[in-house]
Amino acid sequence: MTELNPLLHSQLRLAIMSILLNVYEADFVYLKEKTESTAGNLSVQLEKLASAGYITKETDVGTGKKNRTVCRMTDLGHSAMQQYVEALKIYLSGL
Repeated sequence: MTELNPLLHSQLRLAIMSILLNVYEADFVYLKEKTESTAGNLSVQLEKLASAGYITKETDVGTGKKNRTVCRMTDLGHSAMQQYVEALKIYLSGL
């Protein structure tokens, strides 16, 4: 049987990727609000997705004291999500 991608099977990482499927880009604050995660946990999960090549992260140095980090899904990320959804369909069709 097809395995579910363990990197995407995490609740927070799957939420991040699902959000990025529907928008061109999302900044850290937006993702934090939508996922209701802590800044620390979100940061760790974004780094895991970026290390896998599923997203890109760009940090702009802001004019104030805070920087703005923007995330975008890569082609590899889109492909991984498509494969994940197809694997879920296989599991669900067996019910």
